Amino acid sequence: MKSVVSALTRRGIPALSSSSSAWRYSIPCQRKYSSNFASRSDGLPGVDVSKLSITKNPSPSKLTPPEKLVFGSTFTDHMLMVKWNTKDGWLSPSIVPFQNLSLNPATCVFHYAFECFEGMKAYKDKDGGIRLFRPDMNMARLNRSSKRIALPTLDEDAAIKLISELVKLDSRFIPQTRGYSLYLRPTMIGTQETLGVSAPSSALLFVIASPVGPYYPTGFKAISLEATDYAVRAWPGGVGDKKLGANYAPCIVPQTEAAKKGHQQNLWLFGEEEYVTEVGTMNLFVALKNKETRQNELITAPLDGTILEGVTRDSVLTLARERLGPRGWTISERKLTMSEIAQAADEGRMIEVFGAGTAAIVSPVRTISWKGRTVDCGLKENEEAGKVALEMKNWIEGIQYGDEKHSWSVKI
Repeated sequence: MKSVVSALTRRGIPALSSSSSAWRYSIPCQRKYSSNFASRSDGLPGVDVSKLSITKNPSPSKLTPPEKLVFGSTFTDHMLMVKWNTKDGWLSPSIVPFQNLSLNPATCVFHYAFECFEGMKAYKDKDGGIRLFRPDMNMARLNRSSKRIALPTLDEDAAIKLISELVKLDSRFIPQTRGYSLYLRPTMIGTQETLGVSAPSSALLFVIASPVGPYYPTGFKAISLEATDYAVRAWPGGVGDKKLGANYAPCIVPQTEAAKKGHQQNLWLFGEEEYVTEVGTMNLFVALKNKETRQNELITAPLDGTILEGVTRDSVLTLARERLGPRGWTISERKLTMSEIAQAADEGRMIEVFGAGTAAIVSPVRTISWKGRTVDCGLKENEEAGKVALEMKNWIEGIQYGDEKHSWSVKI
């Protein structure tokens, strides 16, 4: 606060006491942690699925043996592309052979990070049918992300239909083995060729696909986290709740530093209170016995604008309320501090901790390194996952692969 007052004084603005009401209200501000931004696509032609053209790859690639798949390194034969501009709106979509993009060095995505993306999967059920898991949520989030950085939005149903056509065309790349899937990466970039900083007048949506194996091929392996307070992943009023590429690169150095100390991921803390937010690129869940009520409680951070609205996060919360609630569990979206977690561990109230995301579904946590101490997260020495994490993985996977009939599983 003193540094802020000093800076204002140097600019000729009278210094005010930090405790005075004058300080709080003299500088006009508008803090909107969640805003409904206008779409660049309003009033322009939308995507016409009926105009989809398909050019098949004349040289189909050889399938990689499932056991040799490395995440995000093998790609299918085709990709989806749809261009947009401020004059014509969305142009005719096309599925073409997988290829490099040719972009002018001045293209705005390279200079000002006009880019957002999604991560979703397609699965083969036991009968060979192809399924998507909650694609409506991914497309809705893509639109929220694109609006925030002045890129166009597109009709969500149309986008799902186009992606489905790509998946069907490249369905041979999906191994019919439990744990395997086709990872889909819808990406939108600004393509205006200018060094001027402005809303792009053109954009490109493309979707590529990559066959992937299970995140834990030999079974769960609980991870160690470093509670990170020297770097901030997201902040109120920022874009931490949007899936932007610019949110990911700044996290690599802290993750590398954590790895040097023997930890697999960062647990991002926020503010002097040290609120726990996310773990790496996943949402965080903490299961403990509530100190006041003595009831089992499953907690995750609230959607306050600093938390990514994870599809798996929402799935865990929904299933927990439906299936753990009747068992006496309280399911909470509330702020939780690192000191509360440590206290629960010290008092024997900690049950388990896990991350949740598309890649692994759930990622169990064994320990958290915090202020020179190791906080135990409830797993026994011979355990790699807690009961809640295991149940969530089995429930969600059962829906994804069509074992359980559910509206979240969309057969294409």
